[in-house]
Order: sequence, then structure tokens, then C-alpha cells
Amino acid sequence: MAGARQAQQWLLTLLPAFPVLLLVLRLWQLSRQDMSTMLLLVQYVSPLGLLSALLIALLWALPLAVLTFGVLGRLLRLSAPDRFEPERSLLASWTARTPGWVLTAGVALGALTWQLRFLPTLLMLGLWLLALRTRYLFPDQPTRILLVSVGLPVAAAVLAYAVLGPAIWAAASRGEVTTAALLAVPPAASVLLTGPVPARVAPTLTHGLAYVVAAVLPLVMGAVFLRVPVLPTAAVEMGAAEPADGAPDDGAERASADPAAPEVLVGALITVTDTSTIVLDETGVVRFLPNGRVRSQALCPQDAGAPYSVVAVHGWPVEATALDWMMPQRPLADPDVRCDGRAPTGG
Repeated sequence: MAGARQAQQWLLTLLPAFPVLLLVLRLWQLSRQDMSTMLLLVQYVSPLGLLSALLIALLWALPLAVLTFGVLGRLLRLSAPDRFEPERSLLASWTARTPGWVLTAGVALGALTWQLRFLPTLLMLGLWLLALRTRYLFPDQPTRILLVSVGLPVAAAVLAYAVLGPAIWAAASRGEVTTAALLAVPPAASVLLTGPVPARVAPTLTHGLAYVVAAVLPLVMGAVFLRVPVLPTAAVEMGAAEPADGAPDDGAERASADPAAPEVLVGALITVTDTSTIVLDETGVVRFLPNGRVRSQALCPQDAGAPYSVVAVHGWPVEATALDWMMPQRPLADPDVRCDGRAPTGG
């Protein structure tokens, strides 16, 4: 009793600190490891904005954790019931206290937030959970067990290959081995873990995999979040060009430049005070721009980034999520030249 309860207390203590740690690391990275810049960001950056960026970027991780630990815990309970001790094992305690609707919600959330190339993995985890649950709750109904453990996974695999077959072939022919494996392997693997494993290896296998997932998942989440923008990108047009902060004042160079020519600075907009517009430029330097010099501002869209894969499933790119299809798309508009660091020609 004391072992699992003490582990739960430590987990509940450390779990809320993990998002805070991610937010601090993101600001530390954004400030280029400069403490003064970081303190400035902490002063002006909205905590709600940081939390919103964290939630949107890492929403996929919740169903992954719920479903993975759910499968491992139910596999342990079915394979080695004498070693399934909620009082001593955190994995067993989690399994015993997690209701079925949480797993169902995890599958539904994953279906909305996971990219198409990961949906076969979601199908595999869902079928494993259903089969393990059926074997545990209805051990005296072999027909039902056979239908859920064999018939349903085989039918799901046939349907999945019928839908994904052209995409698997396209990914393999283009040399996208990872994409082809993500689409091809999980449907076939869905029939492999629908029953118990040998009791002598079940505790070591399930707890070992649980520790690996618990160690790797935070690292992956941190790596993903450290690439997420947490400040709006803006282009600020100023009325006259001046040397950059810290740059030498070269009189000959300034004489050759047009003093009335506008200057456009593109960077992360921190805040606007009564006297200055504070921008973090692309080199990580904080610029305090006098409001009297600011002619205009433009909000620049975030770069979508080049897709890793060009494979699509019936017109659905494998890197798109169901939410991408459900959400209204932003209408196409001509790009603002100020976001490219150029002043408007009509200005």
C-alpha cells in the first residue's frame, strides 16, 4: 500500500511542475540564454498565451499516454493476475482506477488530433484495449472473445489496407520508409496483442515498457514545444533608418543612405508601452522602438513549414489531422510585403 501511494504522491507533486518547466525552458530558449531578456519576457508575456500554446502543441500527448498505459496495465492484469497489485504497482493502480470512458475519450481525442499517418497506430491501440477488456470481463464467453480478439482486428486490418494501400505503395516507392511503416505495420500488428503473454515475463515486460514511455514522452513533448511560437510575429515599419543597436555609426554609410527611407523590422512583438514598441528581432536582440517613429504594424502569419511527406490518402495529406479538415480554412490573401522586411511601395 505504501509503495503505490507514495509513488502517486510524488507523481501528483511533479506533474503540475512539468508544464511550468516547459514554459520556463521555452522562454529561456527564446531569450537566447540571456537572463535580462528572459526577465523582460516573463514580465510582459501573457501566461494564458503560453498555456494556450502549450495545450495546442501537446494535445496529442494526452491520448498517447492514456492509451499506452491502459494497454500495458490491462495486459499485466490479464497475463499475471497474481502480480497485479494496485497497492504496490503504480501501473496497476492506474489501471484499476481508470474508468472505461477515459479510454474512450482518449481514442476520440486521438482521432481528432493525431496526424493521419498515426491513425493506424491509434486503431491498433484501441483494438488491443477492447480485446484485453473483453477477455478480462467475459472469460466464459469464447465466441465473444474470438470475435473481438480475432475477427474484429482482421476485419479492421482488411479495411485499413483497402483504404491505405495506395498510400503505402506511394510512400514505399518514394523512399519514405517511416511513413510506409506507420501506415502498413499497425493494422497487421493489431491481431498480435489481443491476449495474454506468458505470466513469467508479463511484469517485466509491462513495467519496463511503462518506464520507457514515461521517460521518452516528456523528452518528445519538450522537443516539440521548444519549436512552438509563443509570441506573435509582427512587422514594424519605422519612419527613418537608423543604425542597429550596438552597430558602429559609420558616417560615410549613413550619408549614402536616404535618411527618409522607411525601415521595416520583423520580429516577435513583446508589448507596446506608452513610449516604445518592444520587439525581439530575429537575432534575439530586444529592440525598443520609439512610438513616434512607428508608421505602421502588420501581423505576420507563422510559417507552416515544408511538409515531410507528399503522400496523401484519397486527397488527405498524411501530415494533416481531422481537426485540420474540420476547421474553416483561412482565406488566401496576398502576403504583406512588410513581413518580408520591405516597406510598402505606396508608403
